[in-house]
Amino acid sequence: MPRVAVLNVVGLTPGIIGPRTPGIAAFAAAGHTAAIDPALPAVTCTAQSDYLTGRRPTDHGIVANGWYDRALAEVHFWKQSNHLVAGPKIWDDLRAIVPGFTCATMFWWYNMYSTADHSVTPRPMYPADGRKFFDIYAWPYPLRPALKQALGDFPFPTFWGPAAGVRSPQGEPDAASRWIAASAKWIEEHHQPTLNLVYLPHLDYNLQRLGPAHPALADDLRRIDEIVTDLIRFFQQRGVHVLLLSEYGITPVDTPIHLNREFRRRGWITIKEELGLDILDTGNSRAFAIADHQCAHIHVNDPSLSGEVRALVEQNPGVAQVLDTAGKRRLGLDHARAGDLIAFARENAWFTYYYWLEDRRAPDFARCVDIHRKPGYDPVELFLDPAIPAVKLRILTRLLQKKMGFRMLMDVIPLDATLVKGSHGCRPVSPADWPVLISPTPLPGDRLGSTDVYGVIRRAVVG
Repeated sequence: MPRVAVLNVVGLTPGIIGPRTPGIAAFAAAGHTAAIDPALPAVTCTAQSDYLTGRRPTDHGIVANGWYDRALAEVHFWKQSNHLVAGPKIWDDLRAIVPGFTCATMFWWYNMYSTADHSVTPRPMYPADGRKFFDIYAWPYPLRPALKQALGDFPFPTFWGPAAGVRSPQGEPDAASRWIAASAKWIEEHHQPTLNLVYLPHLDYNLQRLGPAHPALADDLRRIDEIVTDLIRFFQQRGVHVLLLSEYGITPVDTPIHLNREFRRRGWITIKEELGLDILDTGNSRAFAIADHQCAHIHVNDPSLSGEVRALVEQNPGVAQVLDTAGKRRLGLDHARAGDLIAFARENAWFTYYYWLEDRRAPDFARCVDIHRKPGYDPVELFLDPAIPAVKLRILTRLLQKKMGFRMLMDVIPLDATLVKGSHGCRPVSPADWPVLISPTPLPGDRLGSTDVYGVIRRAVVG
C-alpha cells in the first residue's frame, strides 16, 4: 500500500524556489511542479479546508481564519474543532476504500475532534485564575505525554508572536517548525500512518514581518530548506511518497486599510466604553468589517446602508474588488458565515481590524498577542513595540510578575500597522507568487485549482 507524507511549507512559491533552497529545488527538478491557483481567501484555514475536502467555502463553510457568528453577535478566530468544516475529509474518503488506512494530522488546522487517527495541535491551558500555560493538544491522549517526553515541550512562543522567526530566549528562529518536523518523524517511527499531514510554518513569520524582498529572508530559506530536505530524505528512506505544497504566497505590502475606522467616522460602528477603553459592539453596529489579511468580511446589520457601505469601500484605493451575493456565489464564498459584502485588497495592501481613533483608547488586548479576543487578524503581533524603552526588560518584568502570581498584561505589541511588510489573501497577479505543489509523479497539469489538491493526495495514496 502506498504511504504518503504531505509537507505543507507555508509561504513557499515557485518564485522562491531556487539557489537559496537547494534541497527543495533538487526535489522539484527530479519531479513535477504545479502552481496552485490559490484558495480565496488565500489564508490558512480556507486553503487547508479546500485541500482536505476538495470543495470551496460555499460547501465546507471556512470562509476565512475567522468569522462573525450572527446568532451570538461574536467574532470567532482560530477555532480548532474539525466539526466546523462541513463534509467528509480526505481521510474519511480514503479509509472507506483503502484497507487499514490511517491518518496523522500534525499541526494542520481544525485538528481537534476529527476522525483522523493521530493529531497534534497547539493548545494553551487557561486555568480559572486567568493564567495561561503553553501546551499542545493531541489525540489519542497518550500521544501528548509521549511526544513531550521524547521531544520536550513544544516551543509555543516561537510558533506565533514577537519570538517567532527570530532568535530569542524561547529558542532558535525555526524552533517551532523543527519541533513539528521531529514530531512527524516520531509519528512515522511509532505508527506508520498511511497519510501524514505535516505543517511547517517557518517562512510565514519574516515574510510578513520583513517582506519577501528583505535580504534577511536568505537565512529563513536556508533553515526551512534544511528542515524540508531532512524530512524528504527521512520519509523516502522509509518508502514514503512525499508531496510538497503550500497554502499561499506572500507579497510585499505598504498600505494598511482601516475599514472600521472609516465606518466609525460615519457613525456606523457602535463602541462600548469599558474601563476607559473602546470595545467594538458588533451586535449594535450598523456595519463593521472582520479583517483577515487581504480579505475583509463586511457585515451590514442595517440593510439600508448596503449601497453606501459598498460605495465607500470601493472608493478606497487599496481595495481591488467588493463581492456582493452574486460575486460570492461566483467565487465559491456564498455561505452563511460570509459577510454581506466581501472585500479583497490589492497586492500591496491589507486590512486591519483597528476601530479606535486614538491609541490611548485602544482595548488592552490590542497591545498583546491575543489571537482569540481580537475581532480580526493582527500581524502586528509579530513585532515588539519600538516606542517602549528597553522593551525586553519590560517583558522580563512582566514574566517575573506572572511568576510571583500577580495579574499582568504582556503589553509589548505596537499599534503601528505600517510595520507589516508582507501579506496574503488575494490572488496575486503573477503565478510565481502562488502556492506550489511538487510531486515525484506526474501531476494533472502545471496549474491546479485549490480543490484539485484533494485529488492529487488521493491518487498518491490509492496509486
